[in-house]
Amino acid sequence: MPRGGYDASCLDRLLETDRLEYIDRDDAADGLKRQVIDALDWTGRIFRNHQKFAAIALDLVADVPDPTILELGAGHGGLSRQLLDDHPSARVTVSDVAPASVDALAAGELGAHPRAQIRELDATEIDAADGSFDLAVFALSFHHLAPAQASRVFAEGTRVADTLLIIDLPRPPAPLHLLRLAAMLPAVPFVPFIHDGVISSLRSYSPSALRSLALHADRSIQIELRSGLTLPQIVIARRG
Repeated sequence: MPRGGYDASCLDRLLETDRLEYIDRDDAADGLKRQVIDALDWTGRIFRNHQKFAAIALDLVADVPDPTILELGAGHGGLSRQLLDDHPSARVTVSDVAPASVDALAAGELGAHPRAQIRELDATEIDAADGSFDLAVFALSFHHLAPAQASRVFAEGTRVADTLLIIDLPRPPAPLHLLRLAAMLPAVPFVPFIHDGVISSLRSYSPSALRSLALHADRSIQIELRSGLTLPQIVIARRG
């Protein structure tokens, strides 16, 4: 399936890639991967994305006294730290598929937090019982997955949690997408964070694609989409 969905234009179909980001490549040095992850954490703090994303997540469990939250693809753990700071009784399972990221999370402040648990988990095959969590959150990592894997996240996330929240890069209309890529490309050879940002943009999913992925996962899954040109792509998924 095209990243722009089955109804994507010819131009939009050209604006995608199977190339992997540095943080997904086995041949990339650990130091290079850590540089990109640290840059993601830095931008999250500077632009207050951690706070914004945590507010979106906690609004979905506002009626739950002591919510249990699973963060998938946590990476640097910035969102989980914010969730724990913003909610006095939330319990957060902080997970990632990469062993190096899990080790870094366990060695940091989250590893010592009394309401946090660090786990190595694959978002496409979550080792947890049905209904284990009130909310599962997958922030700024969904685009890393190929369509078949992405569809599995819808299935697994809505299986282990009452609500699945996906926050990811928006896929703009093709002409605007071209402009965004053109602005970023000159820095690609010199800035690893921008290199991965260009690939992330090319791998982002459109609303049409997200609907198809959820439908393919399970016809009982109902999704709500929120997006805008300056906003992240927000997907709220639940089983009907």
